[in-house]
Amino acid sequence: MKRQLILLLSFVVFMATTFTVNAQITTPRPSPNAEVKQEVGLTNVTITYSRPGVKGRTIFADDGLVPFGKMWRLGANSATKIDFSDDVKVGGKDLKAGAYAVLAIPGPKEWTFNFYPYESTSWPSYTEKEPTIAVTVPSYAMPEGVNIESFTMGIADIVGNKALIEVLWDKTYVSIPLEVFVDERVEKQIAQIMAGPSANDYYAAASYYHDKGKDLGKALMWIQKATAGDDAMFWQVRREAMILADLGRYPEAIKAAKRSLELAQKAGNEEYVSMNKKSIEEWSKK
Repeated sequence: MKRQLILLLSFVVFMATTFTVNAQITTPRPSPNAEVKQEVGLTNVTITYSRPGVKGRTIFADDGLVPFGKMWRLGANSATKIDFSDDVKVGGKDLKAGAYAVLAIPGPKEWTFNFYPYESTSWPSYTEKEPTIAVTVPSYAMPEGVNIESFTMGIADIVGNKALIEVLWDKTYVSIPLEVFVDERVEKQIAQIMAGPSANDYYAAASYYHDKGKDLGKALMWIQKATAGDDAMFWQVRREAMILADLGRYPEAIKAAKRSLELAQKAGNEEYVSMNKKSIEEWSKK
């Protein structure tokens, strides 16, 4: 009995010691990790970075936490990473699809951003290398009373094939123009698909040309291929009517709008019924 008690006590001491050695306390990171994912046109952009805080410190200055004229990892902990799924233009300069480490050289009036092929999280490993591109852009002071506590990066002002890569921290705002190649990709898809397109393919190609104000003659040719036959959809015929109207061919546009109206009524779509009635009335006055 005494031996069993000794063995039991030994086991308890062993387990307590093991727990003490292996146990770890998890606390929040001073500069938490962040990831931004954004589609621009047909291109996916992903930014992976960390977010230090101001914490009452002077940030951008000759004697600040981030000194002017010195290479900076653009965040904390490790090199900031930006990934582009397709070829892009950054600050007007061509950049191939892929992952890049981005380091910055802040200044009082402008910043330079260096893009390097991404190899590791160790930002000092890039400082002696030649960047793939270097982009210099102006920096701006935040409006009076606006202070950004946590270092922030993002993609904003997305319009068509253009956007801005933004950097905001403390009292400073910087943005890099980003341009993606939408027309080129769509044109390539159209060229490939037109070898054996469906009605939906013709409709998509015609809609793109119409929306972009490209060759309306081609757009009309494609949409009329989509609407030929008895199985055309009301939204396809509506697009045909709109293209005809934009070409100034109003009698034909009215005829197409009436067809779209009938198809929309059969489908129970009151929105298209209303749009076609309004267009017929408007185009009848032309």
